[in-house]
Amino acid sequence: MAKKIAKKWQRLRYKYKLAIVNEDTLAEVMRFRLSRFHVLLALSAGTVVLVGLTTLLIAYTGLREFIPGYPDGQMRRMITANALRVDSLEAEVLKRDRYMEMLRVVLSGQDTSALSAREMQEGEGKYDSLEFALSESEEVFRNTMEERERFNLGFTLRHVADEDLLHFFPPVEGLVTQGFNERVRHYGTDIVAKAEARVAAAMDGVVVFTDWTVKTGYVIAVQHGRDLLTVYKHNSTLLKRQGDYVRGGEAIAIVGNTGEETTGPHLHFELWRAGTPLNAEDFIQFN
Repeated sequence: MAKKIAKKWQRLRYKYKLAIVNEDTLAEVMRFRLSRFHVLLALSAGTVVLVGLTTLLIAYTGLREFIPGYPDGQMRRMITANALRVDSLEAEVLKRDRYMEMLRVVLSGQDTSALSAREMQEGEGKYDSLEFALSESEEVFRNTMEERERFNLGFTLRHVADEDLLHFFPPVEGLVTQGFNERVRHYGTDIVAKAEARVAAAMDGVVVFTDWTVKTGYVIAVQHGRDLLTVYKHNSTLLKRQGDYVRGGEAIAIVGNTGEETTGPHLHFELWRAGTPLNAEDFIQFN
């Protein structure tokens, strides 16, 4: 067996002469001494170089677009754009679902603490890097406003003979820029006010919702008697917490410009009764 292998190896290494002869003069122009091993080695090296060059051309030039099944540049851009759109739409749907769920809970008069606890448990570990702690200036401002409004002597007509007689405090004084319009699903009243103006509770009640949303910024909702609910959106600062009891006319927030659906400092005010939106301008004079 070893002799056969040695004999084959000798045949591979046996050298041959390759000569190039001039046809007219029969003069030898060039000659080479080659063996089968040298030929195989040269062919292998040439194949490796050819494959490498072909791979580089396909990977770094536009030739790859001519390969069947390989996406061209425009298709890759469309795929990337569609992936970004799908991701954005998914995030917006999740935000809208959360907002509608919280609004449903608030309008039905249920406790939102259980829902918030469940959401926090489901999202545990996803938002560890997010911090929503108040800055030192915001903490000082909030304490100052709460101390200033601590002894607010606003009044309400709670003991009246007529059950339908209600008294509402205007949440803020300003100019109404967009009113209630149920056709376009605008269930509130937009009032432009001075920046940092105080937002007052329309009636006595209990704060049932305080949160921040992408669309409407800082939001606070107050549950009143007779199935009435008021919602205040786009605030810069919330002065009350969930569960606080507030008097009519007492400051609960500061006018701001937070959220995506805003074009300047204003208050979006909504009035609901038993899950039905009401036109606040029928009950409150804002200016």
